[in-house]
Order: sequence, then structure tokens, then C-alpha cells
Amino acid sequence: MQVAPGTPRFIAAMVTAQVLTQIGAFTLPALLPGYIEAWSLSGTEAGWLIGIFFAAYVPAVPVLLALTDRVPARRIYLVGTGATALAHLGFALLAEGFWSGLVFRAIAGIGWAGAYMPGLKAIADPLSGPAQSRAVSWHAAGVGIAGAASFALAGACAALGGPSFAFLVGGVLATGAFAIALLILPDTRPPPRAVAARLLDFRPVLANRRAMAWIAGYCVHTLEMAVLRAWAVAFLAASFAVNAPPAWLPGPTVLFTLAGLLGIAVSLSGNEASEHFGRGRVVAAAMLGGAGFAAVTGFAMGSAPLVAVAAVFAWNAAIYLDSSALTAGTVQAADPALRGATMGLHSMVGYAGGFAGPLLCGVVLDAAGGDGALAWGLAFGHVALVVLAGFAAVRWFGRQA
Repeated sequence: MQVAPGTPRFIAAMVTAQVLTQIGAFTLPALLPGYIEAWSLSGTEAGWLIGIFFAAYVPAVPVLLALTDRVPARRIYLVGTGATALAHLGFALLAEGFWSGLVFRAIAGIGWAGAYMPGLKAIADPLSGPAQSRAVSWHAAGVGIAGAASFALAGACAALGGPSFAFLVGGVLATGAFAIALLILPDTRPPPRAVAARLLDFRPVLANRRAMAWIAGYCVHTLEMAVLRAWAVAFLAASFAVNAPPAWLPGPTVLFTLAGLLGIAVSLSGNEASEHFGRGRVVAAAMLGGAGFAAVTGFAMGSAPLVAVAAVFAWNAAIYLDSSALTAGTVQAADPALRGATMGLHSMVGYAGGFAGPLLCGVVLDAAGGDGALAWGLAFGHVALVVLAGFAAVRWFGRQA
């Protein structure tokens, strides 16, 4: 099928592929309370199962994404979507406990490394200026919609056929992304000028202070988002066990899906606002707001159900506010000949935060007693300090640019 890169049809097809790849990524966080009980997991072990996805992503993404400056992105993307499908199918059919689950979660992380940023690069490379920024924003929206829908889909599939069925559906949908890429991505090499830098030599990227400011922000953003995505369903379930919600209120997986969908609208609005008011102002508002909500959300555990839900929704919205703005900032600040390496470092540093956040949250939760408002308040509250430190780093790099 001939669909020219850069056209609306190509962008729509690639965003669809990203949605199908991402749709199963948060099946485990959505079903985490059940797996904690079935596999007798501690908070730390649960944090590892969530975080290993990001830990595997970190070393894989700089290699796979930097290779897109040298070989057709199509080949990398097919590896990524194929590994994602195999990981979900393996978790559905073979995972029996913490260690086997850890292996398949790691494979899923490697798969996402080959799909997420390489797919974004395939969308962004033929474009420039506002068109590029908006395409990046729509890509982020598609990934966000998939991440949000992942929770409701996992809950619905688990209700129909059990947790394994939920992972099986994720694997089948990722196979659909593989098929789309096989049909539309061209098997063409990047221009020769893109191979000037040595593979995995990030020194030119580190020297780009403007890009590094957005990369620092993305690290903290991903840590914050990973914490909430990993633990929000468990937090709401624990809170509702203390103070039962009204019958009309949806369950935690549906609620967090709704929070994610609201976040998509916030993300798109944030990117448009950054074009009008300045990217730095939007990022500052998002980071400072996120720090504030991180400091208070955990302490809402066991309070009136609508208060706990509102706290999660508000924190999630603050996190999403700069989601598109940060990635679009990195893409636009990158040297076009080094865009793959720049986006590789952006993603690697970001997902390092994504690994640390859920794990540290689980460790703090265990250390604080494992349950109750104080334990959850400390588990989420430490994120506020990290976000404020990240905000200082963004400001520092910005002044050096």
C-alpha cells in the first residue's frame, strides 16, 4: 500500500498502529491488585513488575532509535511491534509468578523501545514547524488514548475471561500494529548526512542545551506519570475498601480510563498553549501543579470517595499538561541530522525516570506500613520533591542554552 510519509493518511495510520501497540501496555497496572493477591507480591515486587518495563526500555531505546539514523525505521518498528505482541502473549500463556512475569514485562519494554520513538520519528521526519509540532501532539494523543483505554479494556477483558485473556487481547492488537507497519512504512534508508555521528555517541546531543532542558523535564514527567499509572488503580481500590463509593460510581479501572481521556484533551491543549504562550510557561505550570497534587493525593486515601477520585483526576491532568509540549520541544530543538540520537536520549532518560518512580513508590509504601493514608501520602508525596528538583534542572539548562 502506497501512503506517502507526511500525509494525513500516513499520520493517521501510524497513530493507529501506535494505539494498537500501546493498548496492552497497562494491563498489569490495571489488574495489579488481583496479581498482588494471586502471586503474593509485596509492594516492592509489584513495583519491580511495573518498573522492569521501563528498565528494559532504557538500554534498548538508544540503540534501536539511533539505528533509525542509519537503517530504515520500518525494520526497527517491526521488531518493536513483534516483540510487544510476543510479550503480551507470553504473559497470558506462560507467566506463573513474579520471575516469569518479570521476563515478559522486560520483553514488552524492549518492544516498546522499538515502536514508540521510532514510530514518532517516522511521523516527524517528513514535517517541520507547526505541522510537525501538531503531528507530534496527535501522536502523543493517540498513545495517551491507548494508555487510558488500556485500563478499561483490561478490566472488561478480565471480567469476561480472566487476567490472561486481557493480556491475550493486548497481544492480538499489537499484531495488528505489526501488520499496519508492514503495509505502509517504506523500506528506505535515511539520507547519508544522518550518519555523520558515531552510533551511541551522545556528546553532540548533550551539548545541545536547549534540547537537554526538555529532556530533563521529560525525565521527571515520565517518572510522575509512571507512578500514577502504576499505582492509581491500587490506590483507588484501597481507598474504596475503607470508604465505600456510591453505587453509581464506576470502578477504579474505568475511573482511571476517564482520567486518562481527560488527560488527552489537556495534553493537546497544552501543546497549543505552548505555541501561543511559550513552551517554558506551560511546562512550569505543569511541573509546579503536578508537585502540588503529588504532595496531597496520597493523603486522600480513605476519605470521601469523590475526594480521592478528584485528587487522582487533578494530578493526572497536571501531568498531562506538558506531555506533548516536552516531546515537541525536544523534536524541534534537535539537529535534524541527529534527531534519532536526540530522541533516543530523550526517551532513555525519560524512561529511566519511569523505572525508578513505580519501584520507589512501592518501596516507600512497604516501608510506611503498606496501607493507610500516611503510607500512601508518603509514597506519592516523595514524587513532589523529585518534580521540584526536575523543575530546577529544566530552568538551569534553559539558562545555559
